[in-house]
Amino acid sequence: MLEQLRTPALVIGCGIAGGTAALRLADAGLPVVVISAAADAHATNTWHAQGGIVYRGRDDQAAWLEEDILLAGAGANRRAAVRLLARAGPRLVEQVLLERLGVAFDREADGALALTLEGGHRCPRIIHVADATGQALQRALIDALRAHPRVTLLSGQVATALLTTPDRRACAGALCWDVAAQSWRLIVAGATVLATGGLAAIYRRSSNPPAAVGAGVALAAAVGARLADLEYVQFHPTALALPDAPAYLISEAVRGAGARLLNDMGEPFMARYAPQWRDLAPRDVVARAIVSEMAARDLPHVWLDLAGALPAEQIRRRFPTITAQCAGYGLDITRAPLPVAPAAHYTCGGVAVDTWGRTSLPGLYAVGETACSGLHGANRLASTSLLEGVVWGARAAQHILHTRAAPPPCAPPAVPQGADPPQPEVYAELRARIGAIMERGVGLVRQASGLRAALDHLRSLRHQVLLLYHTQQPNTELLRLRAAAESAVAVAQAALRNRRSRGCHYRSDAPAADEQDRWMRINL
Repeated sequence: MLEQLRTPALVIGCGIAGGTAALRLADAGLPVVVISAAADAHATNTWHAQGGIVYRGRDDQAAWLEEDILLAGAGANRRAAVRLLARAGPRLVEQVLLERLGVAFDREADGALALTLEGGHRCPRIIHVADATGQALQRALIDALRAHPRVTLLSGQVATALLTTPDRRACAGALCWDVAAQSWRLIVAGATVLATGGLAAIYRRSSNPPAAVGAGVALAAAVGARLADLEYVQFHPTALALPDAPAYLISEAVRGAGARLLNDMGEPFMARYAPQWRDLAPRDVVARAIVSEMAARDLPHVWLDLAGALPAEQIRRRFPTITAQCAGYGLDITRAPLPVAPAAHYTCGGVAVDTWGRTSLPGLYAVGETACSGLHGANRLASTSLLEGVVWGARAAQHILHTRAAPPPCAPPAVPQGADPPQPEVYAELRARIGAIMERGVGLVRQASGLRAALDHLRSLRHQVLLLYHTQQPNTELLRLRAAAESAVAVAQAALRNRRSRGCHYRSDAPAADEQDRWMRINL
């Protein structure tokens, strides 16, 4: 007999999007269960966010932010989603982050919120906590959730399947693996919210934590929920490029503070690729420019120079986390340029949702990077991700509170019964192969033959992974590998289907007519 827990609302994930949804539900009087796959509930994509969150600039207008989002997204955005974020976002930042959570954002001497500039924004409108904004938000969220009498926060719970009603027409909760107890648990819920983050860690070189493998995408696809725009995987232009070291993200705020991208001759080269915006062009443009420069000059990376723009003490004060992290690799950001290259960073697509976070399966919601509301179009504007989590987390909670569905009956889930011992070395090898295939065939620049070859290999690997899943004892790495295999196939399929280059889906064998019009609109 499986252990069973019944709740009005289940939130899978506790980053900015899931945490906001859970907190809004609980504050309104609805009991909610929040589960985290990690043993430490702080271990989310939100924790790794450096730059900040979009708020509003001085003399800024919502219409200007809408235009900047559309421009960065190459016009592929859903306008209703863009309008919602631009108009509701600042108010929700105030309600959730400033008032409810009391996040101590940096301020000027006169007490006003400190604003910074990032790529694609026409004015400074990003608020921040030094260069560790995500950490400040995550700590505040987890503290609030743990203290709330109507929130049950369970760590080390890996959702392996979504439950459905007997007729499979609605979601009814999730089947979870309890890592510590080594047992299965059913959580039957009236409403289920997917907030598991993105999938960029399926690539060999990624700025994301290893757990960001598209768990929510895999869960939703298995019950027939609609997916959208998975080909739009954004590569961040500037991640540290050191042999045998992680691709540590160097925030876009560094370029917003004046840092320049240089080639091996010490030449700032972005003016040749994007003369209108140079180093602060949208991320897809900067990332492709770096790759082009590397290829033309046979470079393993380019360099990012902040020391030439700011005094050392100001760098240490504004970017203490980045300064310390680089120092750990023997690099002094206050004295010399950093070696950087693009890395897979953000999932613009995901589980398709509307402006309330509703998926195509009743009872199932998706928020944050797991979801695709159409907000980002073909390329995300800097620092809109945390704001998206706040807005859609709050919206999903509002809709759940309006419907207040009771936990429904659910169909008996298929529980894996594998008995063979785990093989972590095999999982690591398969994970590395997936990453290498994604990097080579479904990377920053793509073409049809490479995508077809990648898809064939990925389907074969997925078959191997599923055999392991059904024959070996459940464990975190195997469950993560299964999600990575499913997500990788879904991304490759989407990239092969879309024959038009747009934003961060760039195909060398397809037309990119939108780019000319895009830069003309920048000039306007």
